[in-house]
Amino acid sequence: MRLRKMIAGLAFGFSFLAANAASAVEIEYWQYVFDTRVKAMDQLIQKFQAANPDIKVKHTTFPYAEYQTKVAAAVTAGQGPDVVQLFYGWVDGFLAGKLIQPLPKDAFPHEKIEAEFFPIVTAMKRNGEYYGLPTAVRSLALFYNKKAFQAAGLDPNKPPQTIEEFVAAAEKTVKRDAAGNILSEGFAMDMAGQDHQWWREVLIRQNGGVPYTNNDRKVAYDDEAGLKALQFYVDLQKKQKVGQVGFMDEAQAAFKGGLAAMTIDGTFRLGAFSSIKTFEWGVTELPAANGVRSNYASYFANAITSRVTGEKLEAAKKFLTYVSSPEAMELWMQTVGELPARRSAALTQANLAHPIYGPFLKGLEYAHTTLFVDEAAQRQVAIDMVNRVLIQNQDPKASLAEAAKAEQAIIDRAAK
Repeated sequence: MRLRKMIAGLAFGFSFLAANAASAVEIEYWQYVFDTRVKAMDQLIQKFQAANPDIKVKHTTFPYAEYQTKVAAAVTAGQGPDVVQLFYGWVDGFLAGKLIQPLPKDAFPHEKIEAEFFPIVTAMKRNGEYYGLPTAVRSLALFYNKKAFQAAGLDPNKPPQTIEEFVAAAEKTVKRDAAGNILSEGFAMDMAGQDHQWWREVLIRQNGGVPYTNNDRKVAYDDEAGLKALQFYVDLQKKQKVGQVGFMDEAQAAFKGGLAAMTIDGTFRLGAFSSIKTFEWGVTELPAANGVRSNYASYFANAITSRVTGEKLEAAKKFLTYVSSPEAMELWMQTVGELPARRSAALTQANLAHPIYGPFLKGLEYAHTTLFVDEAAQRQVAIDMVNRVLIQNQDPKASLAEAAKAEQAIIDRAAK
């Protein structure tokens, strides 16, 4: 009798668990493959599911090069992600493809977003609606190899603060063979990395110009300031010979391999650089020029796809609320290295005094966020501009004019 009751009780327990599992809502989250981001999201999903046993989150990733295409194809077919990660510069393309929906105001009131997040979050706002929220934001900084500095007779605890000091440090740390070929760069040049942002939002402004006008819809860099910024950049290879575009393919690879004394990169690189064991590295603010400091700030946001309704929408709202919470931001910073998107979570006394986080946070204070209409295409314009000068020996002024014309055409097409 006792045995029968025990079996009946077990049967009831299993049936209850099965029913509970069957009633759980499953949503799918997509992002591109970036090791530390994937690791961080896996941890967040585990914590979220523990607190919300009635929601299951499936985590799917794709290589960066094919990510946007995969999202567009899946959502258009009524499949794929319920919550999706997108670069803020992709929002116009995602809206044109009807891939994402406005954030429900009951869960994400605008006044709360604008009170608690850094102002750059407004780059996700169109026609009075927010279409996504970031977990983290990032700015740029100058990474430097303390071992290389010391070997060149430079103080490893005094990184360059001005553009003149930056060039001098690059000239002292570059290594060449007898034929003049670079063996180790003084500065790792990479327009496909973050140098296009440095040129656009930093060097142009430091030379007295602006990259765009009319809410970033009119190209303005085809002028003296834009030319000075371009000339300075290409001279790093042609005149000072401290770096070479294409050296080791990527700047971050050269720096990580100990074959570059300096590189400009974002907070998202902290996770990867933390694995460096062969030398100590440091971080400082981007060099000032002509008394001006500038920076570029960006972020990836999380959005709810357009097809999501009903119980899945409620689950997606809960998940997006969690991954944009202070708790999630702290975990993301520790795992990925990117800064919390909420001011209160980022601007703590400990973070501001931190030797690594501090320079990035200072950079946020004077950073600009380019309102791209097609980030990949606009980036390629800058890459092609520099390659025409360095590889094809085109006159910098002519290459700049060609770039301005090409980018304006991209912006104009998006407005139609």
